[in-house]
Amino acid sequence: MLACSTFKLRATATSANPDISEPEPEPKVRKLKASSQLNKWYRARALRSGHKLERSSRRTGALEVNPSAQRTKESLSLKSTSMESDDDHDVEVTTPGKPIYMVSDGTGWTAEDSVNAALGQFDHCLVDRRCPVNTHLFSGIDDVERLLEIIKQAAKEGAMLLYTLADPSMAESAKQACKLWAPGRSFPLSDEYFQRIEAVEFTIKQDDGAMPQNLCKADIVLMGVSRTGKTPLSIYLSQKGYKVANVPIVKEVSLPKGLFEVDPEKVFGLTINPLVLQTIRKARAKSLGFNEETRSNYSEMDYVKQDLEFARRVFAQNPVWPVIEVTGKAIEETAAVILRLYHDRKHKCSMPRISKRY
Repeated sequence: MLACSTFKLRATATSANPDISEPEPEPKVRKLKASSQLNKWYRARALRSGHKLERSSRRTGALEVNPSAQRTKESLSLKSTSMESDDDHDVEVTTPGKPIYMVSDGTGWTAEDSVNAALGQFDHCLVDRRCPVNTHLFSGIDDVERLLEIIKQAAKEGAMLLYTLADPSMAESAKQACKLWAPGRSFPLSDEYFQRIEAVEFTIKQDDGAMPQNLCKADIVLMGVSRTGKTPLSIYLSQKGYKVANVPIVKEVSLPKGLFEVDPEKVFGLTINPLVLQTIRKARAKSLGFNEETRSNYSEMDYVKQDLEFARRVFAQNPVWPVIEVTGKAIEETAAVILRLYHDRKHKCSMPRISKRY
């Protein structure tokens, strides 16, 4: 996980030298009221994340340290930690960030992958892994009592709670518990959410020219030669709720008839610099296992130029289709241009809000 709790086990020490006076008793630390079962889950989660549970006892030499200085040092460390009791030991739980609880009656991989994907949208979580959150995965929760115990603990910590429960009764219990202990914090699935899901499913089925009979149902149709980024761009747009179809332009292969029955204002062409396209195609050919002996003209410069020239003629025959240069553009940039043009045309803007150079 991107961020997880770390644990240290601290054993109670006794002095081996009776001549040295015992330090003054330390002030009591407020302890979280968590069950031993939750403590075990915390430790298991730390182990799965690669953290070591260190058991250490205070040595005799440690008593020579100035007691007041030792208490000051410990009090500073307690600002970002909390204590839990487990059998005969104190468990010190470091909680540097916002807790996120993931509860599942199965493996919990769906919830975990969703959280990872969401955290990955933030650069500091994706690059240096110092995202200020604590993630806790509770899998195999098939008992309502344990489920409510986890939700109650999450409410006490002010944690964000995600649950994936196949059992309808368990899901309803979780829903009611969230309303009871954390009112106003639930995020119900809206119509917009299901529209996005439908758009993604449509886009995947229409990838690379599949099912051309459904082109008329698409909100946006992308055209371009191989390796101009049609598929990732389509998926990105679909996650924003747009049904997208993409059609490859292949030399000496006729375009589907249904393409010319689509509203031309929905169609967008993609083009790219031939040198950049050749580099991308060479990398693609290498990933497919092509070597010098099985060289294909797919990545040869002459073939690349012929592909782009054929696409240019197709676009010239259909001047209503905007042609967007994708060289050096991120998917987000290309998508922004397409959506701006799409909405300008949809709302019949007399003065387009974007220049004619795409």
